[in-house]
Amino acid sequence: MKFTVNREILLPPLQQIVNVIEKRQTMPILANVLLDIQQDSLTLTGTDLEIQLVAKIGIEAPAKGAITLPAKKFLDICRLLPAGVDIKLELMDDHKIKIVAARSRFTLNCLPAENYPEFAHLQFEHEFSMDAGKLKKAFDKTLFCMASQDVRYYLNGLLLSVSNNTLKLVASDGHRLSIYQDPLDEALGFEARIILPRKGVMELNRLLDDPDASLHLAFSSNHIRIHIKNLVFSAKLVDAKYPDFSKVFQQSFLNEIRIPKQVFKEALTRVAVLSNEKFKGIGLDIEPGNLRLSTHNPEHDEAEEEVLIEYTGDPINIAFNAQYLLDAVGNLDSELAILTLASNLGSCFINEPNGEVYKFIIMPMRL
Repeated sequence: MKFTVNREILLPPLQQIVNVIEKRQTMPILANVLLDIQQDSLTLTGTDLEIQLVAKIGIEAPAKGAITLPAKKFLDICRLLPAGVDIKLELMDDHKIKIVAARSRFTLNCLPAENYPEFAHLQFEHEFSMDAGKLKKAFDKTLFCMASQDVRYYLNGLLLSVSNNTLKLVASDGHRLSIYQDPLDEALGFEARIILPRKGVMELNRLLDDPDASLHLAFSSNHIRIHIKNLVFSAKLVDAKYPDFSKVFQQSFLNEIRIPKQVFKEALTRVAVLSNEKFKGIGLDIEPGNLRLSTHNPEHDEAEEEVLIEYTGDPINIAFNAQYLLDAVGNLDSELAILTLASNLGSCFINEPNGEVYKFIIMPMRL
């Protein structure tokens, strides 16, 4: 097996694939990247058994072949080589591969390709296409709410729901919940709900760097596959049912609180400087026309700031995690933030004026 590929062609897909590969592996071969050479193409594959990323690039090779190389070492070698250099790879008889580029020579140990695990070729029940920019925006509005290592493993992921011509993404860590809903370009004629794993969401979001690119999504009840440019992203889905969050909308609410987004965001940032580093609690004293933000910490430092608001109703005293508020307000597209408290003060809705696209729900805390 012998072939040549230019560094600038090889490096971008190799970097993307190495991101998928876990640093700590239970199987040595999972630390490797699979190189499959055909006469007119080179296919690179990386996986951690839960996620797989495949990239295909065009090359000319004299013969077919496949081998696996240590992914991190191979990436470091390619990254540190001079720009534009041709990289020549040749498989030697003793399970080693020789890499030659300009005046550099490297020899890496490799493992046989036949031992490399692969995702089964599955039949997918549903499929549709959409712009990468639409999915990227939906991810950006929701993924920060996913839990991390929660025992309720369905929260360590993101709900993707498709209903005819509507795409809805939902994420929650049990203390806050983000909902983003956007119409699709065409009616799909089916309804489906799947839960994407946390790592899969983070890696996929990283790949969506071109908003004009077209995505083709295909999924079943336990797998998803997405084609984007020359990449194929696959992931195992979370096998669980996402909790029913619709009941949180079926309650009575107090009057809306309308706050200029930027003013609120800056005030929150300043007051949060002196909040408890662990809990980030900030008190909100709400009365007609005025909002007072306040906090203190175990060192007895205190901070307070007042903001003019539009509100008519009884005075309210409540507290929230400052970072949760900042995450929500920072993702609003409008210049006005609308806060709506449940009558029992058990939750707070944050959204935009007349906006049904993005909703953020946060649970209060005790200071």
